[in-house]
Amino acid sequence: MGPTGSGKTGIAIKIAKRVGGEIISADSRTIFCGMDVGTAKPSLAEREGVLHWGFDLVQPGERFTVADWKKYAEQKIDEIFAREKVPIVAGGTGLYADALVFDYQFAAPSKGYGKNRGASKKVVREDTEKYPDRQEMCSKYKIFGIEWERKELRERLRQRAEQMFSEELYTETRELVQKYGLESRAMTGDVYKIVWRFLRGEITREEAVELTAIKDAQLAKRQMTWFKRNSEISWLPLEKVYADVLKCIQNEQGK
Repeated sequence: MGPTGSGKTGIAIKIAKRVGGEIISADSRTIFCGMDVGTAKPSLAEREGVLHWGFDLVQPGERFTVADWKKYAEQKIDEIFAREKVPIVAGGTGLYADALVFDYQFAAPSKGYGKNRGASKKVVREDTEKYPDRQEMCSKYKIFGIEWERKELRERLRQRAEQMFSEELYTETRELVQKYGLESRAMTGDVYKIVWRFLRGEITREEAVELTAIKDAQLAKRQMTWFKRNSEISWLPLEKVYADVLKCIQNEQGK
């Protein structure tokens, strides 16, 4: 796990190539088809032959809940183990991770949105924004977090925004706006709205890049606030993640 721009995708691919792993994305934005550049979804070339799951699951605007993702992820984990591979879950959506490692149990959606006082701590309806308190984490999971100094992460985010603003992103944004409109739930990510303002001539490219970097930094701060509530996450700087995760996997395989 880790905030946006922390290097999760790259290090997960490196680890997967070393241990024979497959990656399950824990990102609530990359589930949407056609949202590639703006969500920093790795291209086929960038995946370096490593199988990825959790991308392009639904069309923008289609309903896909955290309960749906948990069911999908657990199914993929079982399938990956059946192939005698190593499942690696990587992403920045903390709620997805919590649902998986704390084994949240979801009841079916029902009428009366938000009225969930009678549910137990680990059971929640899919249609409410209230989720269970963290209890004991499932022992079959081990979580590592990528940690950066705030100033360094901001610079990484600015550089990523600069690289992201390209003709590919402009074309992607035009197509998404044409098909789904800016008010679609899937379009709530800031980057597409910022790109649209640039394309309409409301702001310059430089202003759009800077604004994207600022919005990403704000997202990173919110993500870290969420992650810090889970004391089971082992936080490491990016340069130490590979060795520590590899050692953890090898120790488990040696049991």
